[in-house]
Amino acid sequence: MALTLRGIPKAAGSGFAEAHAQAKAEGTPILLPLAYYTDDRGFSLMNLFTGVLEGGQSNVSTQHPGVVKAWHRHAKQTDFWVCTHGHLKVGVHDQESDTAWQAVIGERNPACVVIPPTLWHGAATVGNSPATLLYYVTHAFNPDEPDEERRPHDVPAAFPWHVQHR
Repeated sequence: MALTLRGIPKAAGSGFAEAHAQAKAEGTPILLPLAYYTDDRGFSLMNLFTGVLEGGQSNVSTQHPGVVKAWHRHAKQTDFWVCTHGHLKVGVHDQESDTAWQAVIGERNPACVVIPPTLWHGAATVGNSPATLLYYVTHAFNPDEPDEERRPHDVPAAFPWHVQHR
């Protein structure tokens, strides 16, 4: 079966709780566009993860240019990914249908990707500067029983992690 590659669909609603429900109901990743709050002091992304914070865990990770962090998935948790510095190509793969989704998020495209359980996912830094990922997961990490499965970044081999020159 050939890999089907799609853009990550946008959320039907405007909030995190609605995007979370949509991602879980459809079994697909969902892209929730965000907007900066801007004033004479600078800019901020405000009220992130409102309606979904229920005892999970928030994390920040920076990855260097040229790095691909993929693939992993979770049986229980949903991930909410926001790139706050630089840009990331986010990849999500449904192994059963061999469908993959991709989106570039970051400084010039502020968005949150909502990734429901069982979908493989990862990210590649786009550009020549590091990328910083702020992410919330609905279940805190448990080192005794980690909710994580991993596989190599090149499975499926057809996923375009690197820049697609057009």
